[in-house]
Amino acid sequence: MEKRRETASAKPANERQAADKQAITLKVLGRNYRFTIDRDREEVYRLAERETSKSLADIMTTRMVDWDEADYLAMAVLTFAIDNIDLRRSREVGGEELQRLAALDEELGTYLDTRIE
Repeated sequence: MEKRRETASAKPANERQAADKQAITLKVLGRNYRFTIDRDREEVYRLAERETSKSLADIMTTRMVDWDEADYLAMAVLTFAIDNIDLRRSREVGGEELQRLAALDEELGTYLDTRIE
């Protein structure tokens, strides 16, 4: 009978996946929230926690009458959503820019064709 050699890749997939995970706790408005995340994403989660806390602190300085924590959270979420949409739009290339690039590409192609002949 032949003995099997144990290697890291011989571990079941669920054990390898569990090894790549990590439990963390984030705090927002004094409440703890537990997550199980990929180890390589911890920095992103910690930065998001800081950004959220900073945004809430900035919004809460307005001291709106009759607002509770839920209202401030709603405004923070809305602010993040607006920023996200603005960022996505700034990365989109509009039709006009594509037409100008296509025209330049055609002009360059024509120029190179005449130089090669």
